[in-house]
Amino acid sequence: MGFVPVTGTATFRPAVPPRDSVVEFVDERRTVALPVRAAIPVLTKAHAREDLHPSVALLSGAALLGMRLVAAGAFEPAPEEPGRPPSWRVGGLSEDDEDRVRMLARSRAAGEQDAADAEQVVRAVLDAVADAVPRSAPVAGARPAPRRRPPRRAGGPEGGAAPVNTAPDDAFQERLQRRIAKIRRGSDLPHLVTISLRVEADEEELVAGSVRLVLQVHDERDPLHMADASALWLDDPEDHGFGDRARTHATIALRAAAEAWPVLDRLLALRVPDQVTLEAEEIVSLLEDGVAALAERGVDVLWPRSLGRDLTASAVLDTAPRRSGTREAPLQTGLLTPDSVFAFQWQVALEGDPLTAEEMETLAASAAPVVKLRGAWRVVDPSITRKARKRLVREVKPAEAVAAALSGVATLGEDQPAEVVVGASLLKVREQLRTAATREPVEPPAALAATLRDYQRHGLTWLAELTGLGLGACLADDMGLGKTLTLISLHLHRAEQARAVGRALAPTLVVCPTSLLGNWEAEIQRFAPGVPVRRFHGGTRSLAGLPGAGEEAGATLLDPTPDGDPGFVLTTYGTMRVDTTTKDRPSELGEVTWGLVVADEAQHVKNSRSTTARGLRSIGSGARVALTGTPVENDLTELWSILDWATPGLLGSRQAFRRVWAAPIEAGVDPAVTARFAELIGPFLLRRRKSDPGIAPELPPKTETDHPLTLTREQVVLYEAFVRDTMEHIERADEHTRRGLVLSLLTGCKQICNHPAHFLKQGGARVAGRSEKIDLLDELLGTVLAEDGAALVFTQYVEMARLVSRHLATAGIPHQLLHGGTPVREREEMVRRFQSDGADRVPVFLLSLKAGGTGLNLTRADHVIHLDRWWNPAVEDQATDRAYRIGQTKPVQVHRMVTRGTIEERVGLLLERKRSLADAVLGRGEAALTELSDDELRDLVSLRPA
Repeated sequence: MGFVPVTGTATFRPAVPPRDSVVEFVDERRTVALPVRAAIPVLTKAHAREDLHPSVALLSGAALLGMRLVAAGAFEPAPEEPGRPPSWRVGGLSEDDEDRVRMLARSRAAGEQDAADAEQVVRAVLDAVADAVPRSAPVAGARPAPRRRPPRRAGGPEGGAAPVNTAPDDAFQERLQRRIAKIRRGSDLPHLVTISLRVEADEEELVAGSVRLVLQVHDERDPLHMADASALWLDDPEDHGFGDRARTHATIALRAAAEAWPVLDRLLALRVPDQVTLEAEEIVSLLEDGVAALAERGVDVLWPRSLGRDLTASAVLDTAPRRSGTREAPLQTGLLTPDSVFAFQWQVALEGDPLTAEEMETLAASAAPVVKLRGAWRVVDPSITRKARKRLVREVKPAEAVAAALSGVATLGEDQPAEVVVGASLLKVREQLRTAATREPVEPPAALAATLRDYQRHGLTWLAELTGLGLGACLADDMGLGKTLTLISLHLHRAEQARAVGRALAPTLVVCPTSLLGNWEAEIQRFAPGVPVRRFHGGTRSLAGLPGAGEEAGATLLDPTPDGDPGFVLTTYGTMRVDTTTKDRPSELGEVTWGLVVADEAQHVKNSRSTTARGLRSIGSGARVALTGTPVENDLTELWSILDWATPGLLGSRQAFRRVWAAPIEAGVDPAVTARFAELIGPFLLRRRKSDPGIAPELPPKTETDHPLTLTREQVVLYEAFVRDTMEHIERADEHTRRGLVLSLLTGCKQICNHPAHFLKQGGARVAGRSEKIDLLDELLGTVLAEDGAALVFTQYVEMARLVSRHLATAGIPHQLLHGGTPVREREEMVRRFQSDGADRVPVFLLSLKAGGTGLNLTRADHVIHLDRWWNPAVEDQATDRAYRIGQTKPVQVHRMVTRGTIEERVGLLLERKRSLADAVLGRGEAALTELSDDELRDLVSLRPA
């Protein structure tokens, strides 16, 4: 029977209409489903066999009976039903025909099938044959030619087969006979085919390391209708169910497959392209190249279950043996010291169960890609064998090991990202990292002169856990939630831990903006009384007496505490930059053995290529902590810069980070990437907001108000003329010049919105009456002063702040102005006067956004006024947090001035949109706007009716 397994079982699957029914043949090796038209010749020929299963015998007898009834004209149109296509059915049966149906059902019923069920199957098959053989659908009201009762054979049995009536005057009978003959010749069978390749092998072949590749053909419209190529070339169409031209199309498909994988040229060379034997090298070629190349041409390679391809390889990450000559870090204990080395090693598993060492050796020693493991033969991909032979992949430092343990994947050499199995030595570390911020908090250090809030204790626990492992961290709490206090607690906790194990203490270096030196010094003296603190700033700076400092540094400036705590050293980013190692002298900061380095307002090193960032990276330490309320101001590369300083190597190189993480996250194309990134950096970045439940419930309410304003006539004229003229220059400029012109356009538009004198640089000109912003400011400050309140007034432009200062002086309003050029001591005095309740209190504080937007504690203010909009909402929020922070007891009013119809209004809409995005997805501010097209840019800045 060729490709159809008639020696097994057969099941009839009825359908509507009956001509769409299917016969399913099943034996131990395969399942073949044939449409009823293709199954009829198979079933009728199988009737002569004596080894048929009862299910096949029943369908075979039914098919023969159906053909006889159809030939005799015993069929009619089926009753019409809504939604059902027209079809034929057996009809007009005589008593003898009904007896034949019942006798066939009784004689073939067997097993669990009784005579009634068998009779139902027989009648369904009869209808399917009647509907499948006449190829045109019945017309309403049509009936076949009248059936003529055929004469009985003389002496024939009562149940014998009736001869087909082919009377020449019966046109219908003649047409039907021609149709049946045409079907049997195969001219209506499918010709268009596809091919596949089946892998087979006997035990002797497997021992020799070879397999056979058998060619199969499939009906293009019904892939379940298939046959071996040998049957297609050697058997009759009634056996395999394909038309004569199917061989031609199979040959064409085989040639295309041979172009993809040339080994198949051997099949093309055969007279009957039935099968070829593949030796070891050809099996390797099939696995490495052939399967993928053939799949691209639509040719599947089918592997038997008995020849499993279920070996997988994963990279096991665990500690590598300590090399000779390495030393323990003096400031850390535990697994993740600077000298710790981890290694990726390949582990092969069978159905998820790792191979034993002996099985790995067997796999590595095998010369053939067919190996017997655990009592069964396995086909092994060459890549798996290579991994079994070269167990050790490479060694990695702690940061990369931790990243792989957290993400579960790693890129190993030129391979695609591979699954990582975390070894026992890192499982505990991974669990520590994932639970560090939520576990039972540590006890506050005894030397701390403060009561930590619950979230601050959790922050201390998290920092102690990470720095104790030798890893860095970024504490990104909202401004005003006590990051300084948490870091002072961390220093005291680390000092306690060092004393408990008898280890030498090392100082903590704090690098911060100049404006925060006084704040850090005051906080340390307040919360850690008696702990030494010195400033490394100014012309007389010195690090004398600290561990690692040169002898020429002189005497110790501040003695350590009796228990040996060398305390804190405070310096600024500017001083650190100047102190960088040069050819003439080494860096003083770089010479000291620091236990902990803290980068406050770490957004100052968001550009990893800047001199400041490089200087910070050159200072060695046992652990590093970044403090910032805005880990991302513009793009995710800034976050990479901060975390790569804190834990070098965690996120890979800058270029790899942009490609793998930043680009897809900022584009927003795949939320799953953002989720995976958050999972990776989550253990190293702790962010709490004032609005989070339970963080700062005692904070008073904050009200934010946008004040829509209109331009004066003078501003309208300036704005429109400036936009018109600048856009003309932009449209004619080359790419390099265009970027500078766009930035100039954006700045000029915002300055005109502030005040005409700001744009025109009229230092001594009249201020009042030329901008509604000044009028509104007068109104707001009048209310604030009348209520004995205090206000912070922010602008991003120092020139605008001076203009406002001159206006307030004319009006007799007490105020003070802080900007980037204000000396440190004067800044500290300004903060004292603003916060004071004494007679020298100043109720209005003018601040430039960059100089006064971070690090200051100005809780005396109950009003915050933003004269102009910054491109990033996080920067504005930081400025507002100078007043809205722990210690504030009064409701805070936030006022934002926005001129309608101008660039400020459009920027305001963009900012609201950015606030709704996740922290990891922020735009690039003004730099992104320079990439707008001319039309987009004109739409952004053009003045619209207010």
